[in-house]
Amino acid sequence: MKSQGSSTRLVTAAAVVGVTLMIASALGAAQSSTYAVPKTADGKPDLNGIWQAINTANWDLEDHPAQAGLPQTGAIGAIPPGQGVVEGGEIPYRPEALTKKKENFQKRLTDDPEVKCYLPGVPRATYLPYPFQIIQGTKQIMMVYGYAEANRTIHMDKVKPEPAPIDSWMGRSHGRWEGNTLVVDAAGFNGEAWLDRSGNFGSDSLHVVERYTRTGPDHIAYEATIEDPKVFTRPWKISMPLYRRMERNVRILEFKCVEFSEELLYGHLRRQPGK
Repeated sequence: MKSQGSSTRLVTAAAVVGVTLMIASALGAAQSSTYAVPKTADGKPDLNGIWQAINTANWDLEDHPAQAGLPQTGAIGAIPPGQGVVEGGEIPYRPEALTKKKENFQKRLTDDPEVKCYLPGVPRATYLPYPFQIIQGTKQIMMVYGYAEANRTIHMDKVKPEPAPIDSWMGRSHGRWEGNTLVVDAAGFNGEAWLDRSGNFGSDSLHVVERYTRTGPDHIAYEATIEDPKVFTRPWKISMPLYRRMERNVRILEFKCVEFSEELLYGHLRRQPGK
């Protein structure tokens, strides 16, 4: 009887916890649906602030286990396990592109553009493990990233997207408002950027449509639809929350990483003694 009573109490406790979690979830959903988005002077949703993604997407957009990284740095250089941010779970590669992705992974310690301190591209700049700042104006919105001094201007004053004058790492971005959501259309990329450290990549045909939606005082729901007919069989989407940095006097610090990549990039050009 004592064992049965204990089991009954455990079941009851579990049920109470379950009901409590359901109520908390319902209250959270209700707060999100009734959240009054703050507005700027021109009546648009206010996205100003310093934000950061907190996940492992920069290591790998898809689900991944822990893996070895740099043997000489032990656990510090290892790849942490992580849950993917790809809707549907898998990136729809063309067969030949998937082969290239696997080759990238094998050469990631030397070929990843992040290792070389090249600009991160879009959407990778959003989920690098560093904060970024949104500075919102009426005709333009600036996004500033500390890594490699990257930045981009979202052109809000164009009736339709204009072709980029030249392909580049960060491309050209045009924005519009759909209700409380900032929609950013980005294209004009040079095809050199990777999407993460595991070798996922795009080409110079990459087209990214991002959506930024304030869902609370300190949260933005971020989505990016990625299209590239040279690499993928169909468009696919990633999504994640962005969190406001709340430290006192928080600011974007410049991560000038060029000097740390010089040996990797140019060490082979050093003149050897006697040669």
